[in-house]
Amino acid sequence: MQRDTSSSDVSASHTGRVRRRRQPSEATADGNRANGQPLLVNDQNKYRSMLIRTYSTVWMIGGFVFIVYMGHLYIWAMVVVIQIYMARELFNLLRKSSEEKQLPGFRLLNWHFFFTAMLYTYGRFLSRQLVNTVTSDHLLYKVVSGLIKYQMFICYFLYIAGFVWFILTLKKKAYKYQFKQYAWTHMILLTVFAQSSFTVANIFEGIFWFLLPASLIVINDIFAYLFGFFLGRTPLIKLSPKKTWEGFIGASVTTIISAFLLANVMGRSQWLTCPRKDLSTGWLYCDPGPMFKPEHYSLGEWVPHWFPWKELAIMPVQWHALALGLFASIIAPFGGFFASGFKRAFKIKDFGDSIPGHGGITDRMDCQMVMAVFAYIYHQSFIAPQNFSVEIILDQIIRNLTYEEQKYLYQQLGEIFHERQLMQS
Repeated sequence: MQRDTSSSDVSASHTGRVRRRRQPSEATADGNRANGQPLLVNDQNKYRSMLIRTYSTVWMIGGFVFIVYMGHLYIWAMVVVIQIYMARELFNLLRKSSEEKQLPGFRLLNWHFFFTAMLYTYGRFLSRQLVNTVTSDHLLYKVVSGLIKYQMFICYFLYIAGFVWFILTLKKKAYKYQFKQYAWTHMILLTVFAQSSFTVANIFEGIFWFLLPASLIVINDIFAYLFGFFLGRTPLIKLSPKKTWEGFIGASVTTIISAFLLANVMGRSQWLTCPRKDLSTGWLYCDPGPMFKPEHYSLGEWVPHWFPWKELAIMPVQWHALALGLFASIIAPFGGFFASGFKRAFKIKDFGDSIPGHGGITDRMDCQMVMAVFAYIYHQSFIAPQNFSVEIILDQIIRNLTYEEQKYLYQQLGEIFHERQLMQS
């Protein structure tokens, strides 16, 4: 009896040293690792995240298309709403409620600076459209012209009022927090309005110059996610562990091709290509200009005789779209990397939770901010006419001359034209 017990103990001891077979789940967990790190392609939690992200993306794209259909003013309103949400998320980033309990009205001061900056920015960019809108009413025209003339002084006075307000609210034991918030507020204003002002300028130059760059960022983001989701194995940058080289390269190729094709589709619509000269919402009619007129290229001997197309019709703007696509796929993503590094510095996952699966509004606007500035600079450098056109001269006349001076100029031009007609006859 004792022998049997001893034998069973030895057997049990021997069995305990035998390597236990791995369960399927364990084998999968080890197989998901390469060099000690889990492979991105085998992340099991990503499917639920993809479903939520896709649902939010569909709603955002649908709403965006509807707003573009409504026109320039509605797009501008959308940009203003985005700015307010971005400012709210960034204001809350360094907010300490324990400190602000001792500083009543301090949060209101931040918004005072915000709306002062909004008045200054949009007053500069939209003064021409505003004047063109009210030219039919003499009294309203004089009021608006006066506001535009003194707009810089008004904004400066509002800023100085906020500055004095800030000084008067300084309290002991809160100096460091207050000055930190003051500097943070100005950084937010620079970040938010530097890009949005260029965005609004692009809108009124023609929705095309707003819609194409914005669409390329969305396309790049979607395809970087999809390529990384299904093929991603090689991490791209430490600041964003979920970004992969496969997603970056796949999205770059897709974005550049999409830029060339989308420019052709969007360039056919006057609603998208015509600039808006006032703040009305009516339909637009204009000469699209040489950039949006197709040029025909003969394929000649490059294609076989049975090929149905013997020539290609390409708009000149499509070649410029390639530059936008190249920037959107290679440089603009660094706006996202910057935001990722910023969030890591403050130990936060997202700037907010406004959009399920995406984070906050700021999380979706990081690359758009970089792209909007580039699109404006590129348009002014390579697209916009550099000479003084009739429209530019008229704009200067309307903005800088009083109503009486404009009437006098009209009379003088009439006399000059009359004298020239007499001389020719």
